[in-house]
Amino acid sequence: MAWEFRKLGPGDNVAVEAQRDPFAAPKWAPPVWHMPEGLVLLVNLVRALVRTVVFLVRNIVPVSAVAGLGWLGVRFGWLVPVLVLALVAVGLSVWAGVDRPSFVRWIARPARARWRLVAVYRRDWQPVLVTAGLTKVHKGREYLPSLVRVRCGPTSDRVLVRMLKGQAPDAWERVAVNLAHGFGATLVRVRDGDRPGRIWLEFVRKDALSVPIPALPVPDGSAVDLSALPVGRCEDGAPWRLRLLGTHVLIAGATGAGKGSVIWSTIRALLPWMLSGLVEVWAVDPKRMELSFGRALFERYGRYSDDPKGGMVELLEAAAVDMNARAEQFAGVTRSFTPSHEHPFRVVVVDELAFLTAYCPERDLRKRAESALAVLTSQGRSVGYCVIGAQQDARKEVNNLRNLFPDRIALRLDEDEQVDMVLGDGARDRGALADQISSIPEIGAGVGFVRLEASPDPVRVRAAYVSDSDIRDMVALGLPDVEAA
Repeated sequence: MAWEFRKLGPGDNVAVEAQRDPFAAPKWAPPVWHMPEGLVLLVNLVRALVRTVVFLVRNIVPVSAVAGLGWLGVRFGWLVPVLVLALVAVGLSVWAGVDRPSFVRWIARPARARWRLVAVYRRDWQPVLVTAGLTKVHKGREYLPSLVRVRCGPTSDRVLVRMLKGQAPDAWERVAVNLAHGFGATLVRVRDGDRPGRIWLEFVRKDALSVPIPALPVPDGSAVDLSALPVGRCEDGAPWRLRLLGTHVLIAGATGAGKGSVIWSTIRALLPWMLSGLVEVWAVDPKRMELSFGRALFERYGRYSDDPKGGMVELLEAAAVDMNARAEQFAGVTRSFTPSHEHPFRVVVVDELAFLTAYCPERDLRKRAESALAVLTSQGRSVGYCVIGAQQDARKEVNNLRNLFPDRIALRLDEDEQVDMVLGDGARDRGALADQISSIPEIGAGVGFVRLEASPDPVRVRAAYVSDSDIRDMVALGLPDVEAA
């Protein structure tokens, strides 16, 4: 018997299947199309050309520089490009010595950003994103979010990312820890991008706020701006400027978190206008420890031991009555407030807000205090009143007026749930890790996160530390004829 071997076709497959099971449905294999080798080479050539053009466009400056130096070397000899490079190096050195800020802005940071784009982010981009689960595979093809640009600051990098279609920033926030470890950063925050479908990834390389900031100089009267008072420093090295005009500020933090640093830095920034009569500070001091040190600076001062039956509450009620009278006077005349000696800007500072709204033993006093605070925070912004409230307990049942404070500051907190209680839902997912701030005063006191009314993104800041001697000097400025006690 002779055997013949040959390649089976689709019809043979059907015949074989029929022999195995005569009742089986026929199975047809899809035809296989073989692309001509010439067409494959042409497609690969086009892809290589496109990639080359993209590379040249992305690197137009270094490519042009290298090409120019190469042309000079071929045309005039290689000594010429060496001299050109030497002259450029000397010019950059002189620029860095004469005007270092502009050199850093236009040369150093862009060069560093380009280097980190290539050596850090683009090199590890695919493996880190695949491990973090931010890529998608469809029909055997991997879809990867793309890098747009990188900007470098003194302590952090900002990476602009074009997300996949249908992807949301929440997916990146959930794996922020993975991204931080993947790219060697201590922390990653997700920020909204310049357009829909894009986000900024803020990679923090080192902590710029680990060292205490000494008290800032008392500003000149002409430099006081109620919408931007310098009270400390932001994580990116920029001054932290606190707005008081047209808003109220809530400060929440555990014991020793540095609430006094924020309060006294604000008062220090207001001091020139306080001395001139354009600003008045009314202080409520239930603890009798923090604000009593500068009692002589305040227009009105109330503490628990002066009148435990209502002295502090009467101060708040007097402020509410004066605020209503001012609103009645301004009605139909003006819609914007400008401080004057007749109508100064009034800042009501309450050192321990929870005592008046929850812990005060007298129920009637609690209701009166809460009513006065509600009036001030709901109506006082437009007529030159600002309430600064500080509290330790962030729970809603302790202070149900927190939604009336547009600007909020979260210093060190005891629990992660308290972060969203103070700054609003989703603040911790956006990077406000106030529960992880160090409890060591030299490291964490005065460090916190700010969430402003106009922006949902929290900003990490540190308030300057105003010491006892600094407060004595402030009192001496306000009372030059009296020796500060």
